Amino acid sequence: MLAWASFDWGAASFQAVITSFVFATYLADAVATEDGAVWITVTNALTAVVVALGAAVVGQRADRLGQRRRTLLVLTIGVWICMALMALVRPDPGYLPLGLVLLGLAGIFSEIGNASYYAMLQQVSTPRNVGAVSGFGWAMGYVGGIVLLLVGYFGFIAPEVGWFGVTGEDGMDVRAVVLVSTLWFVVFGLPLFLAVPETTPDHTLPRLGLVGSYRVLVRDLMQLWRVDRNAVRFLLASALYRDGLAVIFSIGAVLAVSVYGLSAGDVLIFGVAANVVAAVGALVGGLVEDRVGPRLVILVSVAALCLVGLVLLVVSGPTMFWVFGLALTLWVGPAQASSRALLTRLAPPGHEGQLFGLYTSTGRAVSFLAPSLFALFATIGSERTGILGIVLVLLAGGAVMLTVRNPRRPAEAADPAAPPAVTTS
Repeated sequence: MLAWASFDWGAASFQAVITSFVFATYLADAVATEDGAVWITVTNALTAVVVALGAAVVGQRADRLGQRRRTLLVLTIGVWICMALMALVRPDPGYLPLGLVLLGLAGIFSEIGNASYYAMLQQVSTPRNVGAVSGFGWAMGYVGGIVLLLVGYFGFIAPEVGWFGVTGEDGMDVRAVVLVSTLWFVVFGLPLFLAVPETTPDHTLPRLGLVGSYRVLVRDLMQLWRVDRNAVRFLLASALYRDGLAVIFSIGAVLAVSVYGLSAGDVLIFGVAANVVAAVGALVGGLVEDRVGPRLVILVSVAALCLVGLVLLVVSGPTMFWVFGLALTLWVGPAQASSRALLTRLAPPGHEGQLFGLYTSTGRAVSFLAPSLFALFATIGSERTGILGIVLVLLAGGAVMLTVRNPRRPAEAADPAAPPAVTTS
């Protein structure tokens, strides 16, 4: 379990440094002369298309061939290479295409790889503690992001002359943080590949090419709809509310500055504090989930996110953003960790990778919804009223989630020591 969670700790370098607080911001502000945010949005959209088309098939093939760990290793090496090459991107518009390509490729490798990584949750947990293990892993990711952001900020970005004599000239402070982040991911990502065993291939199934894999995927989706509509409803619900969560992460820093008056330095410190709060939320939520079931944790988290979002519509100033922004992040961790645990309970044994691939694909398939509604409400009113678009997507996800039942895995039913299954509907 520790080796598996160590990967979450290491992968935080990509989420916190590359896509959220450091490299993407550097690309938009220092490398691009204009429309930097637009170019990053276009890159993210293209990434979403590739992930939506490929994640489920890659997860399915990894399950069938018994190559879950190998698939994750290959894709993670791709992320490491892209991150290392990002250090070559200088604050010059001529480097923008390189930065965008690397950002897009790394995003594709990371998200498709997550299908196999999430599927491994079944290998490192039991039906009785899957919620706690998932929450622990997610908390490790948040804490890893905290530590790395602090190292990057105080070691390279804040001082005029940082560690190893690095300065801000030619973007070297950011480029150095990118290299440190790459090394961080390598060091803390490797234990998983050394300690978690590979899955066993199913020799009764024929080997399939790419076209055959898509045919099997379509067949399995139709079968899933016939025999387990609960899983289909959860995939739809999670796609909606996770889209809302994704927009919170992508524009939260922008709104903090433009609407609530935080300085750029304060935003980075807020990011550290937010990760601390989210880690606590994920850890506690995972422990509670093993007692009450993941469905209730998700519903309470989504309801709380909607309520805090509505409060942020009417409050103003940095102090109010600190209070309610941190309250918002408290519920993000439980929603994410419990979603991963619920799908682990839903997945038929031997098909975890495929179902987590569908989880990734469905999330990407609706990834246009929350950004579009945010833009619509922002155009009608202001950036502040754009928050209402995010709340509506979260509400839609919560509404569909009300139709999802807590799953009970066959292994749990066979375990005489397991607690009674929750049968809420």
